[in-house]
Amino acid sequence: MQVYRGMDIGTAKPTAADRVEVPHHLLDLAEPHEEFTVARFQSAFEEALAGIESRGNRALLVGGTGLYLRAAIDGFTIPGRWPDVAAALDGEADTRVLHRRLAELDPEAASRMEPTNRRRVMRALEVTIGSGRPFSSFGPGLEAHPPSLFGLVGIWLPRPVVAERIEQRYRRQLADGFLDEVRRLDERPLPLSRTAAQALGYRELLGHLRGELTVEGAMDLAVRRTRRFARRQRVWFRRDPRISWVGANDDPLTALPLLLRHATGR
Repeated sequence: MQVYRGMDIGTAKPTAADRVEVPHHLLDLAEPHEEFTVARFQSAFEEALAGIESRGNRALLVGGTGLYLRAAIDGFTIPGRWPDVAAALDGEADTRVLHRRLAELDPEAASRMEPTNRRRVMRALEVTIGSGRPFSSFGPGLEAHPPSLFGLVGIWLPRPVVAERIEQRYRRQLADGFLDEVRRLDERPLPLSRTAAQALGYRELLGHLRGELTVEGAMDLAVRRTRRFARRQRVWFRRDPRISWVGANDDPLTALPLLLRHATGR
């Protein structure tokens, strides 16, 4: 979500001072009303990496969005988009019906996903129907973890610590003007894109601005949803055998020396 201009506080985007101290890339690439795709991110990543390495420097890729990370480091072939096909598929409310249709058209792709995972099922069907070739023909998918040119390392914190840090970060962001940021975005002439409007924290505060929730209710809901998201992230990344894990009791900065040794191989 840090690719969106104006979405700064709620995405914990690096400050201007941070960017002066350490060059950052892949920030502020799109307006909030734009749909930003994985393919666009992959292209921007490859361009930034080439520039960094041409200057004799080394890139450090930091983030937690699994699909975007895999697209960057594993160089997936990203299929195109067929909005009309996706819109027609979205008219079917029963995801299991869509999964059965996928199983008929591309059994291999259907076997890779849960019948209730609507986003993945719809995307696989969209590609299969729109491109005229099976979704599974575009590559082995996220279940494969090929050798990587990148050193992959993660920080492991106790679950209660993660839960507390999520709540405290939202409280700080609210004190720093998060609600005003969301209000400014909501007042723009063009509405937020579907993707931007679903960003954690933004989605709930937009609900508050529309009279659906109190500020505290919006924050409580954002905290619960983000905690669930963090649990899903943990499961996602634990499946990747290439990641070396570094543990910390409460402050992740204490793991920094070991983290950097893993990342640089020194």
